[in-house]
Amino acid sequence: MTLNRFLTSAAAAAALSACPVAVLAQTAPPAPETSAPPTAAAPSTAAPALPSIPKIEGGADLYETAKASGQFTILVKALDATNLKGALKGNPNITLFAPTDAAFKALPPDQLAKLMSPDGLPALQKILLYHIVGAPVDSLKMKGAKGPVQTEEGQTLLIDGADPDDLKVNNADIIETDVKTANGGVLNAIDKVLVPPDSPYAAALGAAPPSTPPASPPAPAPTAPPSGA
Repeated sequence: MTLNRFLTSAAAAAALSACPVAVLAQTAPPAPETSAPPTAAAPSTAAPALPSIPKIEGGADLYETAKASGQFTILVKALDATNLKGALKGNPNITLFAPTDAAFKALPPDQLAKLMSPDGLPALQKILLYHIVGAPVDSLKMKGAKGPVQTEEGQTLLIDGADPDDLKVNNADIIETDVKTANGGVLNAIDKVLVPPDSPYAAALGAAPPSTPPASPPAPAPTAPPSGA
């Protein structure tokens, strides 16, 4: 099985740049002067450090890069099982948001086992396609921008570059960016597995299910007229 389609670079870049982060400056009115003594400032709380992994070196393509890194053994096994290896090797200028082994191990073990079973492979393939964008998306495009990018699964990911030191895709932190491959691909390592909202595994793996309108109640059955009327 190969990927159904790949977006052009211009389309993906336009989708991302079309939604820049709007920073609204709010100026507070001057506080009235008081004679009260100044209060001590509350100690600042440092933001939690992002997970770190050894530096990833770019290879010939995204598949070989992930495999050589040693940080994506479960991802590589999943790509092999779903016949997506050839698609990643043969298509240039694409982006892979690559979940680390730690990201996969954070999933419920029974759910991961189901995904890797023969019956779970169709759903697993859709989940993997949800991590692939058909154009290069590097930190230069992400920083200072916020908006959707189309994936090869058919739905969009939300890129959030409002904090240039903590780039996000959906609810995952991007812990290493801009791993460039020889054929123009970009690998961005992430700390969570992304799940499309329409996946049958969405609820079990922590993704919000798609919203659906409530079903209309069935119309009442016609009542037969009383006999003799």
